Amino acid sequence: MAIGTQPVNTRRRTYAILIALVLGVVSGLFIHTLSPAVIHFAEQAATLMTGLFLRLIKMVIAPLVFATLVSGIGKLGDDSQVFRIGGKILLWFISMSFVSLLIGLLAGNILQPGKGFEPPAVEDLAGLKHPFQPVDFMLHIVPTSVLDAMSRNDILQIVVFSVLFGLALPAAGKAGKTMLGWTEELGHIMLRMTDIVMLLAPMAVFGSVMGSIAHSGGGMLIQYSRFLVEFYGTILVLWVVLTTLAFLVLGRRIKDLIRELVQPLILGYATASSESVYPLLLEKLENFGVPTRISGFVLPLGYSFNLDGSILFQSFGALFIAQVYDIHLSAMQQFTMVLVMMLSSKGIAGVPRASIVTLVAVLPQFGLPEAGITLILGIDHFLDMARTATNVLGNGYAAAISAKWEGVLSDGPTEDRL
Repeated sequence: MAIGTQPVNTRRRTYAILIALVLGVVSGLFIHTLSPAVIHFAEQAATLMTGLFLRLIKMVIAPLVFATLVSGIGKLGDDSQVFRIGGKILLWFISMSFVSLLIGLLAGNILQPGKGFEPPAVEDLAGLKHPFQPVDFMLHIVPTSVLDAMSRNDILQIVVFSVLFGLALPAAGKAGKTMLGWTEELGHIMLRMTDIVMLLAPMAVFGSVMGSIAHSGGGMLIQYSRFLVEFYGTILVLWVVLTTLAFLVLGRRIKDLIRELVQPLILGYATASSESVYPLLLEKLENFGVPTRISGFVLPLGYSFNLDGSILFQSFGALFIAQVYDIHLSAMQQFTMVLVMMLSSKGIAGVPRASIVTLVAVLPQFGLPEAGITLILGIDHFLDMARTATNVLGNGYAAAISAKWEGVLSDGPTEDRL
């Protein structure tokens, strides 16, 4: 895609996604009023549309992460740069995780979202349980086979292999330089493949929204309207905090960055899938002026360690369940819960419905009934839409901030393409 045609194509794609989002809501509400057979058919069609797009995106994720990360590390040069940039950005990730958890905790205490809900009956949630074990997590980080990790799109394991591979390139001499060139070309090809796949994004957005609303109807949104409004309001507060912190680093250029992130945010919100946004986010950051050697290094790390929206949900959701069952948590218990969530949220990268899984894992440690999660499951898709968009925003800011810290942030599209 030529640089000169990007703004037009970007506007068209944004409009198409927005139109698909609106049509999905209207169609879903209408289909919900029809017969069960029609609703079932609509749900199957929605599954096909969304599933096809997500499978195509997942098809390019592993080679794209590998290529961008290896070429990014290769371009950084010596190991000291890798550890310096990685150390700074990991410190940023940890800081933003604490900020997200504390905002969720504060909002949960002030808004009292669980008041007025009827406690559900106890159900077997064994399928969602995923207790955090530090030893298992440390062992999981290292893949037994990189092909297996790529086949499962386990980003954390792919990141570990890619970092070690990139660090080993200089020692290989001429062969390392040749391999670096190959990974750059591979990344270029995968990005072009992504451009083709992105043509189906409006279809996926329409299917995702239409299928959810056709199944649940507008009634569920009305019933949970207070909880949704309070959660979305809390997410908005986090957006303001993240944007303010990014402004302190980027200055007035934050406006340009937000403009570039609009389309990835809409896509992430509509599909509730961070994977679907990764290639587009790389492209938009490049348009803003972030070199691919920085974004290709920071984003894969962020997809494992910087899930601001998902982390905020942990503390907010835990307090919601505690309030439903009228269980009081002391300030010390809440602070301890934040620390546990901080660790456990880093241990389930790549687990489906990771936010729900982590919450179920943490609840028993603080005497909170796991059955309370059933109150959230019905609307979790709408919560996940906001969580995903927030994760995208946080990682977009992190990549731009890292480039600024390194003094390599340019005023426009970079020539440092893969």
